[in-house]
Amino acid sequence: MGKRKSKGKPAPKKRMDKLDTVFSCPFCNHGSSVECRIDVKNLIGEAICRICQESFSTTVTALTEPIDIYSEWIDECARVNNLEDDGD
Repeated sequence: MGKRKSKGKPAPKKRMDKLDTVFSCPFCNHGSSVECRIDVKNLIGEAICRICQESFSTTVTALTEPIDIYSEWIDECARVNNLEDDGD
């Protein structure tokens, strides 16, 4: 009779690192001053600077993270700056 094969322990699951929810402001360049909030009930995401009171809001989905809102704000700032440069 043969010996039964023993199963090894399963590999541990990799833990996902938490993403940031506080960022630096693109207007006043103050670090850790922009806070992103997501209102899933109303599907609105908002990024607000505590120092200069600049804000940005956008529509969100169930998969939206705070970094997504901040990235959209940065992209929108870059788009507006490019429009101003082209207009001159």
